[in-house]
Amino acid sequence: MFILKKYKDILLISISVILYFFFAYFLKRTEFYSLLFLWFSLFGCSYFLIKSKSLKTSTLIGLVLLFRLIFLFSIPNLSQDFYRFIWDGRMIFEGYNPYLSLPETFIQQGNAPITDANNLYNGMGEMNGSHYTNYPPINQLCFLIAALFANKSIFGSIVVLRFIIILADVGILYFGKKLLEKLNLPIKNIFWYALNPFIIIEMTGNLHFEPVMLFFLVWSLYKLHQQKWIWSAILLACSVSVKLIPLLFLPLFYQWFVKKEQNWFYGIKKIILFYVIILSTILFLFVPFYTSEFLTNYSSSVGLWFRNFEFNASFYFIFREIGYLFRGWNEIAIIGKITPVLTILFLIILTFFRKNKTTIQLITALLFGLCFYYFTATTVHPWYLATPLILSIFTKYRFPIIWTIVIIFSYQAYANSPWKENLWFIALEYLFVYSFLFFEIKKKSNIIKL
Repeated sequence: MFILKKYKDILLISISVILYFFFAYFLKRTEFYSLLFLWFSLFGCSYFLIKSKSLKTSTLIGLVLLFRLIFLFSIPNLSQDFYRFIWDGRMIFEGYNPYLSLPETFIQQGNAPITDANNLYNGMGEMNGSHYTNYPPINQLCFLIAALFANKSIFGSIVVLRFIIILADVGILYFGKKLLEKLNLPIKNIFWYALNPFIIIEMTGNLHFEPVMLFFLVWSLYKLHQQKWIWSAILLACSVSVKLIPLLFLPLFYQWFVKKEQNWFYGIKKIILFYVIILSTILFLFVPFYTSEFLTNYSSSVGLWFRNFEFNASFYFIFREIGYLFRGWNEIAIIGKITPVLTILFLIILTFFRKNKTTIQLITALLFGLCFYYFTATTVHPWYLATPLILSIFTKYRFPIIWTIVIIFSYQAYANSPWKENLWFIALEYLFVYSFLFFEIKKKSNIIKL
């Protein structure tokens, strides 16, 4: 029996290697049904590898590295954002402030401030090149590192960026495992993140920098659990300085600091200091880029996500159709302002009316606060799901894992020429997500009643 299980594991590993290799070097994102086959096959292999009782933790860690290294020399095939990453890094390398200029301006003027300027602009696309960068300073540092090591080669820059993301995932694996141990949760939970094909393909393969943000976030939560809240604040600020999304979490720390303390005044003092350290660290990291134009450009770029862009939305698409029905046009400018308000109200409810005293309760609140935002957002790119996925492994909820599987339906939009979303596929995606979410909530409520 043991020998049969061993051969089964070897077969699963071999199939995964072949499928990942094909995904990395031969797949085009317009080939939607090939994409579906590879995606679901890899998830099937991943599930049985994680569930295998004959594979040691050390072997699974080896697979985490092996599957990522398959992508090392590949060109991202599901996203072109990496061209803008390389552009920004080379701009800093040449002494420019990336927040103050548009790539399209240089191209239209026939001015090439960096190596491969035209190739990078064509790669990132007109829409990306016509907007100011919205990547925070530590993210920009990663781009600069790529420029330092490979200023003359786009391919070399890709390899450097990929190394950074792989190292970040190793850090998540390390601190995630330690936090799981402290919380008395199964160590194997970390592999629902680390061996998830969605993470391997979207982050390592397509060079999205959520792992760097999550490395600092998980490390911050680990330090908070150790009661080292000053270090936790600094690390959380570093997380925000990679991607802004952890700013949503700030209100949810209230009970951790205030309700846990017998002295209410002392708790308030601690949480104020916690926030001051976070905001001061963020401002400090932005200082090298600050000019009078910076705030205008940056806020304009960030605001576009609420006013102009729409992709793979959930309730927003329903609101949009209602707007078409009653007003006759797209109400994104109005709806985009309302949904953040709804998120703030939901965060307030979680902050004051839900128990967030323990680490698991706090992380569960972070998970639901973020998911509510995504459920009402106008734009939910696939790589956004990395954050709810990593948070879920420290909780009893697994619906983000289901979401990472069915998010692939959103890529059907790229099979159309011109690009167009098929709302039936989006509806199918969210049908699975909401069904499993409600199942888990009902299951948990039944357990509580018992």
